[in-house]
Amino acid sequence: MLADLAGKKVLLLQGPAGPFFWRVARHLRKLGCDVTKVNFNSGEDLYYRGPEVVRYQGSFHDWPSFFQELIEQRSIQAVVLFGDCRPLHRAAIERARHLGRDIFVFEEGYLRPDFVTFEKDGVNGYSSIPQTPAFYRGLNMGRLPEPVPVKHAFLKSAVHTICYATVAAMFRPLYPQYQHHRDIRPFHQAGLWLKSGVRRSFHTVRDRDVNRRFLEGSMPPYFFVPLQVYLDAQMQHARFATMDEFIQEVVTSFARHAPHDNLLIFKHHPMDRPYRDYSSTLDQLRRLHGVGDRLLYVDVIHLPSALRGARGTVVMNSTAGLSSIHHGTPVKCLGNAVYDMPGLTYQGSLDEFWL
Repeated sequence: MLADLAGKKVLLLQGPAGPFFWRVARHLRKLGCDVTKVNFNSGEDLYYRGPEVVRYQGSFHDWPSFFQELIEQRSIQAVVLFGDCRPLHRAAIERARHLGRDIFVFEEGYLRPDFVTFEKDGVNGYSSIPQTPAFYRGLNMGRLPEPVPVKHAFLKSAVHTICYATVAAMFRPLYPQYQHHRDIRPFHQAGLWLKSGVRRSFHTVRDRDVNRRFLEGSMPPYFFVPLQVYLDAQMQHARFATMDEFIQEVVTSFARHAPHDNLLIFKHHPMDRPYRDYSSTLDQLRRLHGVGDRLLYVDVIHLPSALRGARGTVVMNSTAGLSSIHHGTPVKCLGNAVYDMPGLTYQGSLDEFWL
């Protein structure tokens, strides 16, 4: 789809921490594009420098007007960004649509592992991916390219994030009004991830027996619920304000309608380990609904085995739902997911899904 931008004047907004957008720009220039990049903080200056860079040092309130003026001055034809739920990006998308400009959005790949998703107009809940089964039944995709695994992905991401956050903090006076869409204070985040490492070690020991039973396929009948990161952009495409609300609805329905010999197992998201722990929430719900040992909370387990052995998987709109479908396990979505359609996921109520 990048080829659709060939020869156009393209504006790049924010990308992920690291050199990804610098590489995208290099590829676009090979396609004959005239590229402009807006930097919003010094972390972006670290990874993207050049005469095409415009530094925005104003307020969020003034950003839409600045964006429109830049679009018109440089005759921008297409806007490219990473993640369409960041406040700066939402404001830009609304103004770009008003001006009739094309919008292209990158996102962490939610359809295939080791890929980045790239769509026109929006991703996730804003995606234009068809959700009618007839479209896919008549579709001939041909042979898909083999994925190229990204080696040491977490380590690379961590290093880039640390460098980005540290430089953004050190040179904050250059962008005094900038507010990031997430907390990137370097020392605060370092402390949280140190805590995450301790938690992981503890949870590895705690979950060892349950993980062994997942691998052996010796668990009693159970339903599986993979949780999402508490500030996941996907949360904006669901009716739940917090993960706690989602958990409460799932446990309440399970307690009232699921077979009494079934378990309900919640899986913590590894990227949420530094920030949230739902033990107290689940303890309260366990007592409130009298489900006792039928309600489990795990972290360090082999996810494919857990999905493969489950009677069903309940998600908000996590891509783990696609993995569950891959393993032949029924899925119930409680949020807006691109794969939530007849023939792939359960279309009845959650209360009925347990049965």
